[in-house]
Amino acid sequence: MSRLPQAIRPLCPSNGLTRSLRPSLFSRLSTIAQRSYAISAGGAPIASVFSNPTKHQHRERAALDPHQSRQVDYLRDQVATRLCDRLLDINRTFPQALDFGANACNIARILTRSNPDLDSDKPTTDPIATRIGHLTCADTSSAMLHRDADLPFNADIALTRDHLPNPEHLPYPPATFDLAMSSLSLHWINDLPSVLTQINTCLKPDAPFLAAMSGGDTLFELRGSLQLAEQERLGGIGTHISPLADVRDVGNLLSRAGFKLLTVDVDDIIVDYPSIFALMTDLQAMGEANAALRRDPAGLSREVMLATEAIYRELYGEEGEDGGTVLPATFRTIYMIGWKEGGEQPRPLERGTGESNLTDILGGGGRIG
Repeated sequence: MSRLPQAIRPLCPSNGLTRSLRPSLFSRLSTIAQRSYAISAGGAPIASVFSNPTKHQHRERAALDPHQSRQVDYLRDQVATRLCDRLLDINRTFPQALDFGANACNIARILTRSNPDLDSDKPTTDPIATRIGHLTCADTSSAMLHRDADLPFNADIALTRDHLPNPEHLPYPPATFDLAMSSLSLHWINDLPSVLTQINTCLKPDAPFLAAMSGGDTLFELRGSLQLAEQERLGGIGTHISPLADVRDVGNLLSRAGFKLLTVDVDDIIVDYPSIFALMTDLQAMGEANAALRRDPAGLSREVMLATEAIYRELYGEEGEDGGTVLPATFRTIYMIGWKEGGEQPRPLERGTGESNLTDILGGGGRIG
């Protein structure tokens, strides 16, 4: 697994530690217990998994310190970059675009970068923002949404910041947008089928939806270490990390929401931390602390934390570039692309309309079995 030197960023201004991001195809260990997923049935959710007021408080508090909040944007920036790169494969302009769950408008900032694709046979040097007429950045946290409103990138793209009172309601008329995007926000939605259906509704016919969400084995190292530590010290397991959707369910959710021509893929970003305390500090500064309704309000005791650190270091610790031990944390991201049905979009032929026999094409004959 090669490291990305250009992605090395300082951990916090107070301690001067560093981390590195490196991509991989598979998680390297999967010995944790079976977990539940934040997938609900269509219509009204069977039960709420997350506390919306708690999550809103987390994100508002995180945005109060813009400097620290920007320091821990390494994950959101990396995922937003990989998501925006997928727009390069769509040869269109988008007069009206939506960024649902915009956080600090990370997608908008990435869209304004110059020379977005110099490695292809047909290099793209103009910012992707030149293909977007207007971008609506929508989020429930006003403080996070306006955190970077005074940065230079705002002059390079026409955008509007739209505060949403309800994270599971999109107040936009049908057929409003030519493009919808979402980066690292959908994993906090209780009624994900409903939100995906609403996104489909507010898109124009034959318009794409591109999204990235945390899921699957994200932070499996921390989950497993916490479970072992609590089992050893307390004799039971609590809920300290929010449940996540599995990649196997995402395609079904998109299909149920009415999207066509689906593409779903998975990417891992592994970040090295000096300790679990640095990891958990960064998660809190991101506004990504646990907001599950079943979480223990008392939090983790010092005894359990120390035991978790020791177990994590023993099971997953690796030698860092300076010879010390680093603790890798896996962030699994599910990328999805779906298209609103309509227009001149290609459609599969009706069942039974085929004019060729596969046996004649592939050869062979007779029966099997």
